[in-house]
Amino acid sequence: VKTLKEMGFLAAPINCDVSMGGAEDGLLKACNEAAEVKADCVLTIGGGAVQDAGKLVRLWLSAADGEKATVKGIQAAQNRDPMPPLPPQICCPNSFAMAELTHVAGLVTKDNVKSGAAHPSMMPTVVIFDTDLSRGLPDWVKFGTALRGVEHAIGAICHPKATSDIRTRALQGLVLVNKGLKGMVENQDSEAAQVNCYLGGWMAIRALNTGCYPSIAHLIQNHYSARFNVHQGSCSGILSARILEYHRQKSLLYQITIARALDTGNDGDQPLPHAATFVSDLVATLPGVAKDHADANVDEEMLREFAEYMYNQHGEKLNRLSPKPFCSAEDFLEMLTRPIATL
Repeated sequence: VKTLKEMGFLAAPINCDVSMGGAEDGLLKACNEAAEVKADCVLTIGGGAVQDAGKLVRLWLSAADGEKATVKGIQAAQNRDPMPPLPPQICCPNSFAMAELTHVAGLVTKDNVKSGAAHPSMMPTVVIFDTDLSRGLPDWVKFGTALRGVEHAIGAICHPKATSDIRTRALQGLVLVNKGLKGMVENQDSEAAQVNCYLGGWMAIRALNTGCYPSIAHLIQNHYSARFNVHQGSCSGILSARILEYHRQKSLLYQITIARALDTGNDGDQPLPHAATFVSDLVATLPGVAKDHADANVDEEMLREFAEYMYNQHGEKLNRLSPKPFCSAEDFLEMLTRPIATL
């Protein structure tokens, strides 16, 4: 990008203000800067928040008429029918969040509430994955975003609306991500391991987005991330196994397939552990990824308030997505606080 700028190819500004989760202030600044120069293309280099921000910038570019960008204005733009053409977007991801492969874009409002926009036209135009971009990334980014591939896969497999084709695709992705993560633990710059994480993550997000978005874990973790300012990879580290265990009896047949996909060392003579056990054991090996609420500075009182908020504000949606319904905020809190060692 610096070379392009020095050679005079960049007419639009370079914006580096988009923060984790796509916080409102940085996003709106990017929208306004792009609209001011009437940008005709958006190039996004970075993680999921940056890729999502690029989609929202494109949406705003197609709607802006001299006014400053607002979250309400961006969200209103997604409802136009017909939708005018959006400027193209070239995505260069440096991690494995997979935001560049969806038409959904998230943001976090000033009130720390997860929000966003979605429209088929928001799907990026070109994606270029190059493992060189991930060199030097902090562990919490590299391993955390790769862990999201596991989350996407198990979310699709256990989703009430999933078909056999969706589950097959998600399981194939899960096998690749699991292999890639274990390879990166041994050598985090391994090109083969990173390609496995990316290809598996792509298959998993495709499965999830074929009628199964969001999954129950996606919904919970998006709000946990926004409320407590925790990277979504660590949200998966803290919550994924707990959520699986909560609805295990209602999704048992699908969880057996998950366990088999994650089981790389059992010769068949030993009883198969629960899927939640495989997930928590995998998380325990990942550097930089939070394993429990205390790692994210989230205490029991904060969790109680979060449980009441989620049940009161999103209870109906939670129960549409969960194989096992939540009957109260206490049910939700019990799921959140289940000791990892008991899974």
